[in-house]
Amino acid sequence: MTTRGADARRAAVLGSPIAHSLSPVLHRAAYAELGLTGWTYDRFEVDEGRLPAFLDTLDASWAGLSLTMPLKRAVIPLLDGISDTARSVEAVNTVVLTGDGRRVGDNTDIPGMVAALRERGVEKVEAAAVLGAGATASSALAALARICSGPVTAYVRSEARAEEMRGWGERLGVDLRTADWTDAARAFDAPLVVATTPAGATDALAPYVPKDPATLFDVLYDPWPTPLAAAWSGRGGAVVGGLDLLVHQAVLQVEQMTGRSPAPLAAMRAAGEGALGSTGA
Repeated sequence: MTTRGADARRAAVLGSPIAHSLSPVLHRAAYAELGLTGWTYDRFEVDEGRLPAFLDTLDASWAGLSLTMPLKRAVIPLLDGISDTARSVEAVNTVVLTGDGRRVGDNTDIPGMVAALRERGVEKVEAAAVLGAGATASSALAALARICSGPVTAYVRSEARAEEMRGWGERLGVDLRTADWTDAARAFDAPLVVATTPAGATDALAPYVPKDPATLFDVLYDPWPTPLAAAWSGRGGAVVGGLDLLVHQAVLQVEQMTGRSPAPLAAMRAAGEGALGSTGA
């Protein structure tokens, strides 16, 4: 079945910077696999200041938007409603434009993390550790709230960050403890370690990966593997990468925007791997 002419729909990813985004590759691969030949997916450089005007230009041909930084919180006042998942972390990465003209926000990063872990056989853990305390860390805590039955320890660089993480833990119902970043290597004893830091931040920790570690979820995907992920897998541990997260959250976006389910996970992953490979990553 194909979609053409009057059924043509538009979607896009917005953010700043945006040139690096793999979202167009993933979504276009899904459209091709689903036979949605009238659908297009583009990227637009949009910051907080330009976001309201951009949203006001969207007509009925638009099906949805993917949002990256710095728009995930800035968009919330501009929406007609958001899901409980998005509200739990005050972050929206998906906007569905409904037939009656409403803008509805959701967060697919959280269920995307859970799905990526489940795909690698991690469905429940008794404890976990989080490296970092930025925006991605709150989504990680929300995902851990669904799968971790015991304490989560966040390794952070300042007391201000520690206080912020404790606040998220209380809000999300997570038994959250904090520890100083100088002790971050202790995180590696946990059955699940989630690294949410920017590129390079965990490189110095790679030599401290123990023998036979459990599972590492490193949210980065380019460059890949990170030194930490390479050391982890080299010592026999299971590694879930940022591309796994990117694909799984995009699968949920495609399903919401197109109304088609299931979205073609394998085709989207292959497209993402091909794009990263072509850049030398």
